[in-house]
Amino acid sequence: MSDTLNEAVAVLNQKLAGADFSGTAKFDVAGEGAIIIDADGARIADDDADVTLSADADTFRSILEGDTNPTSAFMTGKLSVDGDMGKAMQLASVLA
Repeated sequence: MSDTLNEAVAVLNQKLAGADFSGTAKFDVAGEGAIIIDADGARIADDDADVTLSADADTFRSILEGDTNPTSAFMTGKLSVDGDMGKAMQLASVLA
């Protein structure tokens, strides 16, 4: 498994602790794999989700570190969203 994904799962679980996120989301990180976020938290998996957010590893890392706003990444084409845009926006507010 990817070190990038393992580190991301830990960061995401910290950010999700106590957050109000319902449904499922998937981060598809090019060349690394996928992370699923649901009621149980974040884990490395490639299950179906309400929304899939796709980015390269650098963009994904920058979003997690707080250096890149997810909405800005989407607007500039660095992050693509497939599925429920409402869930994507809800997740973006959790990650901010």
